Amino acid sequence: MKLKTIMAAAFGLLAGVAQAQEFPSGNVDYVIPFGPGGESDITARLQQPFFSDKFGQELVVSYQPGGGGAVGWSQLNSMAGDGSKIMGINLPHIIIKPQQGDVGFQTEDITSVYMFHYTPDAIVVNADSPYQTLDDLVADAKENPGAVIFSGSGKGTANHLAQIRFDGMADIKTTYVSFQGTGASVTALLGNQVKAAWGYTTVGAAQGEAVRMLAVAMPERHPAFPDVPTFKELGYDLVSGAYRGIAVPQSASEETRQAVSDAIAEINADPDFQQKMIDGGFALVDVGYGEAMDAFMAEQSGIYLEAARAGGIIE
Repeated sequence: MKLKTIMAAAFGLLAGVAQAQEFPSGNVDYVIPFGPGGESDITARLQQPFFSDKFGQELVVSYQPGGGGAVGWSQLNSMAGDGSKIMGINLPHIIIKPQQGDVGFQTEDITSVYMFHYTPDAIVVNADSPYQTLDDLVADAKENPGAVIFSGSGKGTANHLAQIRFDGMADIKTTYVSFQGTGASVTALLGNQVKAAWGYTTVGAAQGEAVRMLAVAMPERHPAFPDVPTFKELGYDLVSGAYRGIAVPQSASEETRQAVSDAIAEINADPDFQQKMIDGGFALVDVGYGEAMDAFMAEQSGIYLEAARAGGIIE
């Protein structure tokens, strides 16, 4: 009996290893819960050729838009858990949306296995703006409460929560106008409908000399924008943005979860991939499945929910 028990245990271990090594056993459907053309799509497309080169299978991007991501996330756990289906996830979306009403999923329903980048928040102004520095903007906001009007992408988004948090840190009151996406927010800025935008570093990459970033919400300066200070440098402890990663259905085994996490980590470690992300204005992070992910989600949930309550976005 003892020998049989040992053999059974060994067989189970080998089966688990084999299952982990089987990923990807074929093409993988990478579901983006938004329409094409957004940053979730852009970064997925950047991952595609690296996935193919490294694993010999295709990462097939598809879209399941609706409800600001909620339609896709609400259907995640009905998908196959064998590694053939993965889905893009976004913060703060998967944290804030379930607090705003019935969206078909709860944050804990999402099995996050890897966070691979974020788009840092940034205050952006037109190149001819009178605000040369962040201090200039803060001074105007102190002198004219509510008169400094920002555009931003959506309500309860990374941009909006950054505005709420920064107003508190700087002891100012500004006005945030929600637009349907970053593109519309930038259009409002370029058309001088607002004084500034809570945007992302990707706006600086896309718009070039047409805009000026006053500060970026990163621990250190962005490699693509070495002349733009961080909020931390200027005395504000603000590191924030729209985080993006990968989730799998809850039915996925521990081995499959870890295998997907390891595969995305391998892409993230590729210097060529890193350079493409940096050139696009993105910032890389590496948060893998397990304790690191649990700690990361707990920390971010605390930050986002506090800001959302302070701004009246949730009760």
